[in-house]
Amino acid sequence: MSRILEMMDPLVRRLPEIPKPQRKVNLKEKVLWTGIALAIYMIMAEIPMYGVPFFQEGYEEFFFYRVIFASKKGSLMELGIGPIVTAGLIMQILAGSKLLNVNMSNPKDRGLFTGTQKILAIVMTAFEGIAFLLGGSYGNPNMFVSGLIISQLIAVGVIVLLLDEMIQKGWGLGSGVSLFILAGVAQQVIWLTFSPVGPLADGKSLGAILAFFQTLIGGGDIISAFSRYPYPDMTGFFAMLLVFFIAVYLEGMKMEIPVAYAKYGGMRAKIPLKFMYVSNIPIILASALFANFYFFGQMIWQNFNPTNSNPWVNWFVMLGMEANARNPLPGSLLYYLTPPRSLVTVAEDPLHAVLYLLILVGFSVLFAKIWVEVSGMSARAQAEQLVNAGLQIPGFRRSPAIIEQILNRYIPSLTIISGIVIGLLAGFADMLGAIGSGIGILLSVGIIYQYYQILAKEQLAETYPGLGKFLGQE
Repeated sequence: MSRILEMMDPLVRRLPEIPKPQRKVNLKEKVLWTGIALAIYMIMAEIPMYGVPFFQEGYEEFFFYRVIFASKKGSLMELGIGPIVTAGLIMQILAGSKLLNVNMSNPKDRGLFTGTQKILAIVMTAFEGIAFLLGGSYGNPNMFVSGLIISQLIAVGVIVLLLDEMIQKGWGLGSGVSLFILAGVAQQVIWLTFSPVGPLADGKSLGAILAFFQTLIGGGDIISAFSRYPYPDMTGFFAMLLVFFIAVYLEGMKMEIPVAYAKYGGMRAKIPLKFMYVSNIPIILASALFANFYFFGQMIWQNFNPTNSNPWVNWFVMLGMEANARNPLPGSLLYYLTPPRSLVTVAEDPLHAVLYLLILVGFSVLFAKIWVEVSGMSARAQAEQLVNAGLQIPGFRRSPAIIEQILNRYIPSLTIISGIVIGLLAGFADMLGAIGSGIGILLSVGIIYQYYQILAKEQLAETYPGLGKFLGQE
C-alpha cells in the first residue's frame, strides 16, 4: 500500500499549505500567533451555521464527546477537530499494522504521509457532515441547505487544518489540536461549574457550585447536590479535582537512564523515561473511535432501525425513542461503548460499567503499543537516536543493539502500564461524573504540562541563544 502515498502526491502538492518560517520566530511572536489561532477558533465556535439551529433546549447528553473534539453544536465548529483526530487514527493504524509502508525518517515519505492525512481529514469532514445530516442532527433541510451545511463544514475544516499546521510549523506554540482541546475543556469546566442557566428539572441552576449553594440556602436535602444526574453535581466537581491532581502527580513520575557523551570525555547525564510514557495519545484515539461509533451508530439507527425492531441492527445500536433522550439501550454494542456517567447508573447496571472499563483499557493499551511503534518511541528507535546523538550507556559499548536491549527492559512495560493507568483513570472519572469528563481532564493536564515544557524551552533558548541548536531548534 506504499504506492497509495505515491498516488496521492499530485493531490498533496495542490493542498493549501502554511510555509515554515524562513527566520527565527521569537517567543512573543509565537504567543501572538497562538493567541490569534485560539481567537479564530473561539469566534467560529460562536458563529451559527446557516440552516442549523444554534441553541438547543435542555441538557445535551453526549456533550462529553464534543469536549474531546473541541466542537460546539450548531456552530461552525460543529465537527471541531474530530475529522483531524479520526484521520490521524486511521493513518496511525495503517502505519502501525504495516498495511502502509512508510519511512518516517525519509522527508519525502513523511511529507506524503502528512499530506495524505490532511486529504483524509477533509474527506472525513465531508463524511461526518453527511452522517450528521442523515442522522437527523440538523432536522430535515432541503437539498440546497444541505449543500450549504456540508460546504460550511468543509471550509471550516480546512481552516482548522491550516491553523493547526501554522502552529506546528513553528509560527506558534505546541499544536492547534491540543490548544483547541484545552480551550474546549476549560470552557466546559467553567460553564458546568458556575453556569446560572436554569431552573432545570430539579429546580436548580446548571452549574454544580451554584446548585450546591441554592440547596444550602433553600434548606434542601444536601445529598441532592451531590447526586443530580444528568446535571453536574458536587460529586463530579470533587472527582474533577481528584483526577486533576492524580494526573499532575503521574505526569511528574519518571525513571532515569544514565548516559554519557562520548564526544565530551564521557560527561554523564540522565535521560528521563516518563511513567506516563505514551502520555494521553491512546485515550484520545480510543475516545475518537468510541465517538465515531456513536455518531455513525446514530445515523444507522435513524435510517435503518428507528423503532428498534431490526434484529440485524439491534446488536450494534438501539437508541431511546424519546426526542430528547437518544441514549444507547442495553443489549447493543454501542451501549457498552458509552460510559456510565454517575454512581447511580453504575449501581443500576454494574455489568455495563465493568465491560466499558475493560473495553476502554483494552483499546488504550492497543493504541499505546501502536503509537510507540509509529511515533519513534520504541526501544529500537530510541536506541538509534541516542547513538546518532553521540550518547552511550556507561559500561556498555556504543551499539544500537545493546542500547535497545537495555531499553527493552523498561519501554515495553511502561507502554502497557501507562496505557492501563490512563484508561482506568479516565474510566473511573467518567463513572464518578467528573465535570469536563475524565478524558477531558487528563487531556488538559497533559496539554498544560506540554505547554509548560515548551515555554520553559523557548525562554531558555532566548536567554542563551547558543542552546537553541542543542534543544532541537533550527
